[in-house]
Amino acid sequence: KDCCVRLILLISLLFNQVFAGDIKLGETKFMKNCKQCHGPAGMGLASYPKVSGNSIEYTTDRLKKYRDGIEIGPNSSLMIMMARSLSDTDIKNLATYLKNAKT
Repeated sequence: KDCCVRLILLISLLFNQVFAGDIKLGETKFMKNCKQCHGPAGMGLASYPKVSGNSIEYTTDRLKKYRDGIEIGPNSSLMIMMARSLSDTDIKNLATYLKNAKT
């Protein structure tokens, strides 16, 4: 599964095809579900990391891993719980919004 994800990402990068999500829908989802911990525009708060400014592929990969129950860091249990209900479209929209989110 990981191999397929990497292959798809590589192909999309080679052909410069990043299938972006909807920034407004991503912002709405972020404000409802993520802002409380990650702060305005994903700039980070307290022990919760900055999540803005990363590539769409990186954020998508992280959110899908959390949704699949994979622990990545110290706040994994909270992130796994928050990501379980995210659809692929939600993840794409969040990743698109967070790529260039600004306060």
